Amino acid sequence: MGNALRQLGACLCDAIKQQAHEAAAGYGGGDHHAGYGASSEAGFAAFARDILHFDATGEVPEGLASFVQATRATQVIWYAYKKLLSAWKDSQPPPRNAAEATQLITQSLQTRRKSDLQGLLRFYGLSHPVVGPTPSNPSTQALYPTWPKGVQYEFTTLPVEGHSVADGDTITVFVDVSKDDREERAVPRSVFNAVEKRRRARENRDYKKADMLQQQIFDAGYKVFDGRGSEVLAHKYRIRLRGVDAPESSMPHGPESKAMLIKLVEGQQLRVYVYTADQYGRLVADVHTSHGFLQEQLLKRGCVWHYSQYDHRPELSEWEQEARRARVGLWHFPNPVKPWEYRKNAR
Repeated sequence: MGNALRQLGACLCDAIKQQAHEAAAGYGGGDHHAGYGASSEAGFAAFARDILHFDATGEVPEGLASFVQATRATQVIWYAYKKLLSAWKDSQPPPRNAAEATQLITQSLQTRRKSDLQGLLRFYGLSHPVVGPTPSNPSTQALYPTWPKGVQYEFTTLPVEGHSVADGDTITVFVDVSKDDREERAVPRSVFNAVEKRRRARENRDYKKADMLQQQIFDAGYKVFDGRGSEVLAHKYRIRLRGVDAPESSMPHGPESKAMLIKLVEGQQLRVYVYTADQYGRLVADVHTSHGFLQEQLLKRGCVWHYSQYDHRPELSEWEQEARRARVGLWHFPNPVKPWEYRKNAR
């Protein structure tokens, strides 16, 4: 394997190399991919190890068949030359993290059926490419593995509750910190301590103390969600939808815009692409649901304006014009007041 092995070793950090070597030593002794959904970097280590293993033996990983529909012969083709293995060797430098590995897999297998591609990513616990507007053609629905320009980071939320929608363009969401390495590293020690104390208080049926600790956790920007035999520590965020502006609640169509946003996001796990934070501490973001790009859905339904003063994406303007021509939503009114002008006059 020579140079390929040296390249691969150089691109893995010490922790990931240790994971890869430990798992490789016990290769075939059970499904060593099973727990990687909680750590994309561990999934990246597993993928790197499997590339090495295939290069040495020609064997695809055990357990993959449970995640994809393709036959084992087809799986071999995926890993063989002119697919994953050659893509890894040809990349300069080779993938160094989970995001780059996801991009390599998606680009190498982009002609395969979508369910198999997503199954392979799920097998390694890597993030699924989002279904929605692509950077080069925002009006189409296609898979893309790279962030649009300007995105600082991304995360997936817990299912959204209806009462978390403040108005037609703002949502409060929670992120499971155990499923996001960046989130888990950022949790203050005081919050972890409060979570542990709350757990003990509940075990002792001291619910008054448990409620007090839950409030402390909430005041720090977190919340513990209790399930049957388990609990989830989640980080709270307020999301301001990028590039759109909804009517205020006291404006015509304001309540209707809010109601539509609730309908579109309630119960959904949202994929959030964060660009910046506004003056109120909200994250300005693009949001995707299982049905596609949220801002597109709202614009086409006439629920929001394109906030062209701050966002110059032409597709947002096109979707607004589509709703205007159809006279749907707020465009049913002859001369709707722009929400930013309404706020200015109110001040």
